[in-house]
Amino acid sequence: MPPDGLELRAGDWRAVLRPAHGAAFAALEHRHRAVLEPLDGRDPLRSSAGAFWMLPWTNRLDGGRFPVGGTDYRLPINRPDEGNALHGLGREAPWTVELAGADHAVLLQRLQHSPFDYAARLELRLADDALRMRLRLENTGGAPCPMGFGWHPWFARPPGCSLRFAAAARMVKGERELPVAAEPSSGLDSAVAELMGLDGHFAGWDGVAVLHRPDLTVTLRASGAWARNLQVFVPDDHREVVCMEPVSHVPNVINTPALASYGAMQVLAPGEAMEGSLELLVR
Repeated sequence: MPPDGLELRAGDWRAVLRPAHGAAFAALEHRHRAVLEPLDGRDPLRSSAGAFWMLPWTNRLDGGRFPVGGTDYRLPINRPDEGNALHGLGREAPWTVELAGADHAVLLQRLQHSPFDYAARLELRLADDALRMRLRLENTGGAPCPMGFGWHPWFARPPGCSLRFAAAARMVKGERELPVAAEPSSGLDSAVAELMGLDGHFAGWDGVAVLHRPDLTVTLRASGAWARNLQVFVPDDHREVVCMEPVSHVPNVINTPALASYGAMQVLAPGEAMEGSLELLVR
């Protein structure tokens, strides 16, 4: 376990987080089987493993452009091959541990980077039946600001997996992997082997996604701000992972208002907050 690791255990579950590195999951196991691909000491920012938090926006942002109140803010481009800002700011900043027990923890993050000024509170609890998480994101600045959040897990994907969830629409992408339109969709119910190379965004998600593995079934349940949109990524290379990412808004929606009806960012007034909960069950 890394020196900055926070370990939680309950029943058949074991989780290790790294508060100093964006509160990333380094490991999540059930009955000694990897639910998430383990980091094994690697950098969570450069590894297709563990899980990280996306805030105060999620997924891609065109050219790092973020217009608020008549000002075009420019956020750091961390995907230079596409010219996009990717996955928010929170995963590169530390969290502080407010409370930690054998099976539960509360972590806090405070960040100021124009136009954002926020406080985030993350609650995690392991129980015999599930991992439960709750995230609260508050605007602690002096002006209204659009915000959003998401979770980016790298689920371990042995051969023979399938993925199932229901949705109402799927984003159509243009250049640089950015959504430009929406088309009707019922979601997915497919063998993962048939989805190789998929990096798609689904709106009108019902908040439930199921990953069937030969050895276990992982069910993800989302509520609150998380139960609206789902990003799905299945690498078509050597990485044996699949990402089911609950997010609060459509990628780059701040720059594509025509897609706001499929998942807008939430404009938070000073002192206002948004919340969402996740439940991960294994059988």
